[in-house]
Amino acid sequence: MRLTLACGRYDRTQALIDDRVRIEGVEELNYLALRPGETFWRMLNHEEFDASEMSLSSYSILRSEGDTRFIAIPVFPSRVFRQNALYVHAESSIREPRDLKGKRIGVGDYQMTAAVWTRGFLQHEYGVQPRELEWIVGRPIRAITQPRDVRVQVMSGERSLEEMLERGEIDALMSVMIPAALGKSVKRLFPNFREVELAYYRKTKIFPIMHTLVLRKALYDANPWLAVSLYRAFTRARDLAQRHMYDTDALTVSLPWVIDEIERSREIAWDYSIEGSRPTLEALVQYLDEQQLTRRRVVVAELFAPNVSPALGHYLSATGESG
Repeated sequence: MRLTLACGRYDRTQALIDDRVRIEGVEELNYLALRPGETFWRMLNHEEFDASEMSLSSYSILRSEGDTRFIAIPVFPSRVFRQNALYVHAESSIREPRDLKGKRIGVGDYQMTAAVWTRGFLQHEYGVQPRELEWIVGRPIRAITQPRDVRVQVMSGERSLEEMLERGEIDALMSVMIPAALGKSVKRLFPNFREVELAYYRKTKIFPIMHTLVLRKALYDANPWLAVSLYRAFTRARDLAQRHMYDTDALTVSLPWVIDEIERSREIAWDYSIEGSRPTLEALVQYLDEQQLTRRRVVVAELFAPNVSPALGHYLSATGESG
C-alpha cells in the first residue's frame, strides 16, 4: 500500500517523517508536513489525503451531523492548555475572567477546538457563559448553525483580530498564535498561566486535545488493519521522541533546563488512548453539546475506529513496549 498522510512536523511525528518508524503494511509513505489550517481545509473540503491530522471539534461536529467520510484513531498530535491564549489590551481594566461579561472577544473560528475549550473552562471554572460575551469571528473554516442566544459576528474588513484588540475595537482575544504585540500593547489575561493550567489539570484531569488523526472511511472499510498500524506507528514515534529528549549526554532541545522540564511535566502524560484521555474526551463532547455545535451529544466511542483498543496506547506508553 502507498499512503498519503498530512500531519504537522512535531517531535512526536519526526520518526515517521524520517522513516525511523515504519507503518506496518504500508510500502510507501508520502508524509506531507503541513500546517494544521491548510491540512484541515484540504481534508474537510476536498478529501485530498488518505489520512490526516484533523480538528477534533470539527470532526466531532461532522459525526453528529451524520457525515461519516472520516474515522478517527485515538492519536492526538496536538494537546495544549488554552488559559495562556486569552489576551487583553495592556491598559485594559479586565483583570479576571468574570470581567469579560458583556465584552467583545475575538476568535479565529467559533467552532475551532481551542475556542470550544476556552468557552468550556470560562463557563465551568469561572461562571462566564458564552451568551454573556459577543464573539467576533475571523475567517471560519466552514459555516456553522448560529447558536441560540449567542452573539456571533463574522469580522468584516481587512484588519486582523490582533489589530482590532490593539485599537480597542474588541476587548479580548482568544488566539492560538501569540500576538506580535505581547509585552507591548497586549498582555495575557492569566499572567501566571502555568500555575492556573496546572491547578486546572489537577482539579479536572483535563489535558485539552486539539487534534486527532483521521482516515478516509472508504479506505478504512477496505483496510481496517490500517487503523491499528497507524496507531502503533504514531505511538512508537511519540515514545522515541520522549526518550530522545530525555538525554543528558548532549541536549537534543535548545533549552538549558529541558531535563528538569521533562521531569516536572511527568504527571501530565501525552496519552494516545481513549481510556487514558477519558476525562478530556468526555469534557469536549459535553462542551460541544452545551455550546450547540453538535446536533446531538456524541458518544466518545463512536468517534474512533472500533478495532483500536480503548486502552492500548496507554498500556504501551506505560510499559515502554511500544518502542
